[in-house]
Amino acid sequence: MAQPLVLVLGGTRSGKSTYGLTRIRELAGGRPVAYLATAWSGDPELDDRIDRHRRERPGDWTTIEVDADLPAALAAAGESPVLLDGLTLWLAAIAGDDLADIDAVLGGPVAEGLEAITRHPGPVIVVSDEIGLGMVPMDPGARAFRDLQGLVHQRLAAAADEVHLMVAGLPLTLKPRS
Repeated sequence: MAQPLVLVLGGTRSGKSTYGLTRIRELAGGRPVAYLATAWSGDPELDDRIDRHRRERPGDWTTIEVDADLPAALAAAGESPVLLDGLTLWLAAIAGDDLADIDAVLGGPVAEGLEAITRHPGPVIVVSDEIGLGMVPMDPGARAFRDLQGLVHQRLAAAADEVHLMVAGLPLTLKPRS
C-alpha cells in the first residue's frame, strides 16, 4: 500500500495542528514520527505556541528544524512518518520579505520541496494555513504571498491522497482517500 500524503488546511486556531497530530498517529501505527518544525523562536507569542506544540508531541518523536531546506529536512527524517507543521512558515522562509517573482519561487525551492514531500517513503501530513479566504491585503507583498500560498496549496492538493479543511475544530474532507 502506498504511503499517504495528507494536506490539512485551516485558519488560525481552527484545529489543524491537533488534527495533523491525530492523523499522523493513526498512520504511523506506533512508529516514532519525525516532526518537521518551521517556526522560529524570538517572538513571545510564537514562543508560547512552539512550547505548546512541543508539549503535545510524544517524547520519542524526532524534531527536525526545517529552515529553508525542506528536502534536507525530509531526507533527515529517513523513512519515518512525517508531520510538517507548517507549510506557511516554510514558504515565508523561502519567499523572504520581498517576493518579486512568484514563478521563480514556484519553479525553484517550492518545486524541490513538493518533490521531496511526494517522494518521501513514509506517510506525510502537511499542515498549512488557509490565508486566502479573507480580505484582499492592501500591501502588494502580502498579496503576492497570499497568491503564492494559494498556488502551492493547489499543487500539493493535486498530489495529495487526502485533503482536509479545518473549521471550528471540525474536519471538512475535500479529497477523501480512495
